[in-house]
Amino acid sequence: MKTVKGWWFTTTERKLLNNDGRKIKLGITHKVEGEIIPCQYGLHLSPRILDALQYAPGPVVYKVEGSGVIIPHGKPVDKYACSHRTYLDGGINISDVLRKFARLCALDIIHLWNAPGVVVKYMKTGDESLRAAASEAAWGAARAAASEAARAAASEAAWEAAWEAARGKQNFRLTRMVNRRLRKEGGENKEG
Repeated sequence: MKTVKGWWFTTTERKLLNNDGRKIKLGITHKVEGEIIPCQYGLHLSPRILDALQYAPGPVVYKVEGSGVIIPHGKPVDKYACSHRTYLDGGINISDVLRKFARLCALDIIHLWNAPGVVVKYMKTGDESLRAAASEAAWGAARAAASEAARAAASEAAWEAAWEAARGKQNFRLTRMVNRRLRKEGGENKEG
C-alpha cells in the first residue's frame, strides 16, 4: 500500500474539524469514505511543515501518514488529500515555537531596513512586554517604506527564485525546531 508522510496541524481541542468531531490520538487511523478532493474532502497532510502551517487552523502539530486514496495538490505538491490518516507523533501545542520561528525569520532580513530599536530588541529577546510597541513601530515603518519597496522590487523570476530558497531555509529551520520539541516532550498527546 502506498503511503505519504508529512505534517498536519489542528486546534487545541485535538478533534477533527468540519463537523466531524472524532478525537485524535497517537497511533489511531482515521478513515473517510467518498470521493477524495483536495481542499474539499479528505484527510489532508503536507510533506513540508511550512506548507502545513499555511493551512493550520491552530497550533497543535502532528507527524502523520496518509494512505488509501492519495491525491496530490499543487505544483510543487504542498499537500495531499487522503482517505486514511494515521497520527504518528506530536499532538503538542507549539505556539511558542511558532512565535520564536517568526522572530528568527524576521531577524534574517532585519538588516534590510532601519528597524526601530524596540523592534530589534523584541525580535532578539521575545520579551512579550515589548510586543505591542514593537508591532506599532514596525507597522509605522512598513507603511512608510511600502511604496519605495514596490518600486525597487526585482524581476518576477528573480523574486520567485529568492522566495523559494528562503522557504527551503525556513522549512528546514521550523522542522528542526519542532522535531526538537517533539523529542523533548516525547511527542505525547498532551491535554489542555
